[in-house]
Amino acid sequence: MPVPVEGYRGAADAIRNAKVLIVTSGAGMGVDSGLPDFRGEKGFWNAYPAYERLGLTFVEAANPAHFEEDPEFGWGFYGHRTHLYRDTEPHGGFGILKRWIDRFHLDHFIVTSNVDGHFQKAGFDERRILEVHGSIHHLQCLRPCSGAIWPNREEIPVDHGTMRAARVPRCIRCGDVARPNVLMFGDFSWIGDRTGRQESRFGTFLEESRGYRTAVVELGAGTSIPTIRNLSERLGRRTGVTVVRVNPREPWIDAPHLPIPDGALAALRGIDAALAEVEQGQAATRLEPE
Repeated sequence: MPVPVEGYRGAADAIRNAKVLIVTSGAGMGVDSGLPDFRGEKGFWNAYPAYERLGLTFVEAANPAHFEEDPEFGWGFYGHRTHLYRDTEPHGGFGILKRWIDRFHLDHFIVTSNVDGHFQKAGFDERRILEVHGSIHHLQCLRPCSGAIWPNREEIPVDHGTMRAARVPRCIRCGDVARPNVLMFGDFSWIGDRTGRQESRFGTFLEESRGYRTAVVELGAGTSIPTIRNLSERLGRRTGVTVVRVNPREPWIDAPHLPIPDGALAALRGIDAALAEVEQGQAATRLEPE
């Protein structure tokens, strides 16, 4: 679906006139970096053929029960993802967002359901990021024996044929099995303290930015787990907030908010080009003879 140029221009106006930028990000943000799209079972199985042979869905693979019943199998999935996220570079759209923040002197915050740590890797301030589902780059005890959360510096070799890990990370306190500090499906042992501190900082940010003109740029957030979409829509009910929803498959959002049916990188480039056009037009106007 081609994106009308008015969509890019409307988004550019929202950003240029804003004092505050909130980026809300789902799994679609990582696709342009080369990360797999888990949309539907076929998308997951294309990325991980071993799970198709086993008949396991993404929901079933991302289950904390595997760490208790068969830790090598549990760490097969999360060990592979750990190294994938470490080895993958964030795409150019992250840099576009950073340039907007600098160019327009935008107060800002990032809210993401992704656990890949790519906003930090792209140079965004750790104190201005909320990872609602935790981070694969942090670990906790499976039991848990304490509330400890520590950085994931583990090397976890994985047999891609069987999706089993050659070694299992251990808790730094008790020596039992460690697991990623990621909120999984049917998860009752996740320690949410780190995310809770991020939520507190985001809450303070929202209070301090209340009443300022705000652009919410939502990137690649789908409807299957609508945490990010719901947040964007709640923010969109605040006075002075415009939501720009970027999604190639599910872009719909009620006016006055703006749908852009495109991928994250293409949309950010399109908006950036529209911003450049406005600035060039303003510069030309200033240079016109009286």
